Amino acid sequence: MHPTIEFDADLIARMTQRGPRYTSYPTADRFTPAFGAGEFAAAARPGKPLSLYVHIPFCESLCYYCACNKIITHDRAKAATYLGYLLREIDMQAALFADGAVVEQLHFGGGTPTYLSDDQMGDLLGILRSRYTFAADDVGEFSIEIDPRTVDARRIRTLRRQGFNRLSLGVQDFDEDVQRAVNRIQPEALTRDAIAAARDAGFRSISIDLIYGLPLQNVTTMTATLDKVVAAAPDRISVYNYAHMPQLFKSQKLIRDEDLPDGATKLAMLGLCIERLGAAGYVYIGMDHFARPDDELARAQRDRTLHRNFQGYSTHAEIDMVACGVSAISAVNGTYAQNEKSLEPYYARLDRGELPVARGLALSGDDLLRRDVIQKLMCDFALDLRDLAARWDVDVPARFAPELARLAELAQDGLLTVAPDRIDVTPKGRLLVRNICMVFDDYFGKPAAVPLQRMQYSRTV
Repeated sequence: MHPTIEFDADLIARMTQRGPRYTSYPTADRFTPAFGAGEFAAAARPGKPLSLYVHIPFCESLCYYCACNKIITHDRAKAATYLGYLLREIDMQAALFADGAVVEQLHFGGGTPTYLSDDQMGDLLGILRSRYTFAADDVGEFSIEIDPRTVDARRIRTLRRQGFNRLSLGVQDFDEDVQRAVNRIQPEALTRDAIAAARDAGFRSISIDLIYGLPLQNVTTMTATLDKVVAAAPDRISVYNYAHMPQLFKSQKLIRDEDLPDGATKLAMLGLCIERLGAAGYVYIGMDHFARPDDELARAQRDRTLHRNFQGYSTHAEIDMVACGVSAISAVNGTYAQNEKSLEPYYARLDRGELPVARGLALSGDDLLRRDVIQKLMCDFALDLRDLAARWDVDVPARFAPELARLAELAQDGLLTVAPDRIDVTPKGRLLVRNICMVFDDYFGKPAAVPLQRMQYSRTV
């Protein structure tokens, strides 16, 4: 039986706090400029399976809620310039990684990757395939995020011919008033047409992104949106909690505070999402993710082979991820490396013949151990302590005595059960798994390597 989830509004209201999402451990606020291009190059392991991430930062219009690294522009020449530099970076990375390596995963994110024209996308993919060996289409996962407002059926068919086999569509909400409040007008018909075109084109998986907590949302509007999402029957659904942090993201200042739903309404919407998606047959994978029981994510979770990285949940555990483009983060051989976040310094490093790494981190032995613990909890909702001790040759009760004492407190709150040989997150604790992982985070609450304070994390639920 696949793990279930139980929504306990009182427990969530009492326990939620600000904390990391653990797409990495240590988290990105621990990266340091002392780790640069040289350290990244030294970590390269040619011949290993790879996951490639390509960041395309451009968008045609501003969605007020967005916290992504993006550039709003109608000047297509900027994309052409960016591509020229991106190809330089790809060549430099390929010299380090490509020899004998097989690309098992490819993901294009942004921004809006389909800001690139058909020809630009084709040229970029052609370069990647000339530099790397790609897994066969029926084996590899090659995904792209699209904005249904900027593509048509012909473009979607072209993306499939170009080699993408997974598609992620930004929807956020179908309610027209909510769409106007966040400056993302996207008629339902556009989304339905994009899904139909993707199915006709032979995409293996279709994913939809939703957000709860946006301005003017309530249980009634969310019910209508969920009805439409379930009718569209995507393979995966992500339901993100909107984190309103206008002090960090200027575009969010365009959202009126008085239009935002209160905490009780947000919790009610989350409970509704869990109830409706569960009734429709979707499995709760973790964090914000739901999938059909026959989806590869659900199967990987059942098989205990699920993994979590900067793109969220993944079926390809522990392969090196090489990321290119402005702000992109690589995870290679026990290191993290983040590129420059702005175009000018990104271009400047490449003009000097350098990889555009701005900061990163080489993980210590303790970091690697704790990362493994957090991964298991995030992906499996369980931790086999005997297996952990054997794999890491560590005395778990001695090494994690303070953490186990803290877990005993969380167990009294109903988040998990602790036995001598294992930890199991309860169905009602799964929504609060970040709280449990924070117990093992040796950095949480300590001064960061960069100016990022605890209050700038999103709430755990």
